[in-house]
Amino acid sequence: MAEESIKQIGQRLKGLREVLEIPAEEIAELCGISLEHYQKIEEGEADPGVYRLSKIAKRYGIDLNVLLFGEEPHMSAYFVTRKGQGLSVNRRKDYKYQSLGSGFRSRKVDPFLVTVDPLPGNENHSKNHHEGQEFDMVMSGQLEITIGEKVLTLNPGDSIYFNSNEDHCMRAIGEEPCQFLCVVI
Repeated sequence: MAEESIKQIGQRLKGLREVLEIPAEEIAELCGISLEHYQKIEEGEADPGVYRLSKIAKRYGIDLNVLLFGEEPHMSAYFVTRKGQGLSVNRRKDYKYQSLGSGFRSRKVDPFLVTVDPLPGNENHSKNHHEGQEFDMVMSGQLEITIGEKVLTLNPGDSIYFNSNEDHCMRAIGEEPCQFLCVVI
């Protein structure tokens, strides 16, 4: 499922870029990656990351949903996501995103319910960064978050608000997955 999802996202990225007549070099530069890496994303051979997709969606003037799910959101007054019913963005085996606002048009923020599975040993996820800010609140499990060189442990009920331009990564501590609310601003 994750591989097929990445391939579909890559096809949408390439199709929209070609329709908008935007050179691949421009999008690679926007994302802060090499042209070769960006081409692998369009070919469905590399994970684009939600944050890069958000940046590309803004450049294209479209909603993030178009890239993630291939459809426009429809609601403008309110949108309800029932427990367990948010659209899944399972791009990686150790991070699972569930969109909580996917049906609302012109969102100012992108809310997700994220589940991070524990990694073997002391292995860490790769760091990333993106424009804007991020708010995370732990719902269950323990979350270790690294921002720059600072390592913090968050327990259920703990939250953090940070500048997401800083390199950061997260991992579940212990045997259980960690679930947290993530709002990308």
